[in-house]
Amino acid sequence: MLFPVAPLLRRATLFAAPAIVAASLFTSSSALAQDRASNNFSSSNDGASSSSDASPLPAAPAPISEQHDSSYGSAGARHGYALSHLAFEAGGGFNAPSQGSSPYITYGGNLTVGAGVRLEKHISVLAEYQFMDDKLPGAFIGETGANGGHAHIWSLSLDPVIDLAPGRKNDIYVTGGYGFYRKVTSFTDPQEVEYCDYYYCGIGTENAVVGHFSSNQGGWNAGAGYTHTLGSQMLGNNVKLFAEARFLDIDTPAVQSNPNGLGTTTVAAGTKLVPVTLGIRF
Repeated sequence: MLFPVAPLLRRATLFAAPAIVAASLFTSSSALAQDRASNNFSSSNDGASSSSDASPLPAAPAPISEQHDSSYGSAGARHGYALSHLAFEAGGGFNAPSQGSSPYITYGGNLTVGAGVRLEKHISVLAEYQFMDDKLPGAFIGETGANGGHAHIWSLSLDPVIDLAPGRKNDIYVTGGYGFYRKVTSFTDPQEVEYCDYYYCGIGTENAVVGHFSSNQGGWNAGAGYTHTLGSQMLGNNVKLFAEARFLDIDTPAVQSNPNGLGTTTVAAGTKLVPVTLGIRF
């Protein structure tokens, strides 16, 4: 028996058509979603590319406090540079007479201060003030009939200093110069003086100047010294200890006088000493 084909085909078509339409709609929806995702990804990439290709924004100006600190640092550097070109010294020591002056002056002490500039790494020029206090020989004092005496010398000189090994921790230098010297030779005798304290007054004695003579002359000095660098956080490597010896020749005139009624004294021309000084230089 044969089944009718046409009715079966019509029924199959009626049942299959809705399924085909649903599958077609699902496929179209999936494709549209994929296209949208692809467009979003492309837009995102374009945005990133344009962001990376864009010019960077200008840097923000530095805060006011940083600008102030920078200018202060520059000023500090200039100040440090100026300070490094200044030179100072202070020291003290003793004086020994040379052979030519030994009959008229003997040992004593000295005080020296100076200030100046560094012209080069190894060359400085100092203006030096020196005070020397020396005793007088007993035979020389005896000629006047006094009991004691001393010689005071004040000087102001200009003295270059040349370092032979600049920059090293231990250095040797030479120095010398010319300047003005004032020498005062004084003779003393004990005299009675009245003194008082919180409880009573009494009579004592002290040496008083009873005669003197003086001269204002030029003089020169020359010598050498040794320095040892200490170093300093503030001044760098410019702080040094020094020890030096010089020969000093003062052009004092010959003197023959009777100072203030004392016995006659005769002094040869020239005063020659060897000052030895220890101190600090920076």
